[in-house]
Amino acid sequence: MPDQQPEPEHHQHGAHGRVPTRSERWASFKESPFLPAIVLVFILAAAAGLFAGSYTYSMAKPTPHHIPTAVVDPPGGEDGAARGKAFLDGMEKALNASLEVRRYDTRAAALRDVEEQKVFAILDVAPGGRVALDVSGASGASVAQVLAETAPKVGEKVGVPVTVKDINPLQEGDPRGLAIFYISLAAVIIGFVGAIQLSVHARGLNPAERIGFTALYALLGAFVIAAVVDWWLGAVDLPFVESWLILALTMFTSGMVFTMFNTLFGRWAMIPTWGLMVLLGNPSSGGAVSWPLLPSVLGHIGRWLPPGASVNAQHTAVYFGGHQHVFPFLVLAAWALVASAVFWVWRHRHPGGRTATGAHAV
Repeated sequence: MPDQQPEPEHHQHGAHGRVPTRSERWASFKESPFLPAIVLVFILAAAAGLFAGSYTYSMAKPTPHHIPTAVVDPPGGEDGAARGKAFLDGMEKALNASLEVRRYDTRAAALRDVEEQKVFAILDVAPGGRVALDVSGASGASVAQVLAETAPKVGEKVGVPVTVKDINPLQEGDPRGLAIFYISLAAVIIGFVGAIQLSVHARGLNPAERIGFTALYALLGAFVIAAVVDWWLGAVDLPFVESWLILALTMFTSGMVFTMFNTLFGRWAMIPTWGLMVLLGNPSSGGAVSWPLLPSVLGHIGRWLPPGASVNAQHTAVYFGGHQHVFPFLVLAAWALVASAVFWVWRHRHPGGRTATGAHAV
């Protein structure tokens, strides 16, 4: 009997030796780790560009748009009024902006509105015709700098002598007014990073426990931030308890915002969190560049986002004690409440909890 020849390899293996179809290859690729890895490469590249672009757009060329300015009615009659008007017109032309003039009968009333952060500067025409421009560095260092640099040049151009004085300067350890922005930024970032870590390393926490531990790390983390900046470095003299609680509320809100998005979008929760809190929220917060110098859209929406509310509340607590506003606290509380409510209502979708099976952590 002649020797039988072995069958070709593809005949021996049958179905295992055939070339996969295109649909089968795509299905296999979707189940592999390579698809999310490739998606992440493009997302991270876009995030890097957007991160640089958002901060550059808001901070690279701060331009005044509308600066609320108090004008004390001059005692010098028509001559004083004419000098004041000439100076104001010159300032608007030099700044290419609108000074929102608010007139006051007395300097005391104007000073009161500076403390209430309703105006950024006071223009007062003395009887001798000299213009006194009082800026408030604590109200906004960047605005005060722009006004202080522009006013003498305008006065010389229109023939009006001008003196500039900072009536509410920043603290010595915070000459650029950035310390408040940095501590608020720390609270925002550590807030949602903490929530991410709870999802990874404490995945088994049930909903109430997750909210509780978010509040716990917010309280402790905020205390450490305030203690380092005030007690250790001595950079800013904080009203400690108030600043601590503002930072804690900020950190808790940020953590719950991520938890909400984690519930709604699963492992992609970092994208909306980063977009809302970092790409949009921090550049528009008014911490690095005062709201009157931000692009108008950012200047308006920043107050309604957690980073802007945090900077607003902290800034008032540090530099305008006794004149705190309820609005930033309402903004932070509303975000925290909505985020917690969404998480609680749809908690079965969150990839955590001891009853969850087969869920993937972020």
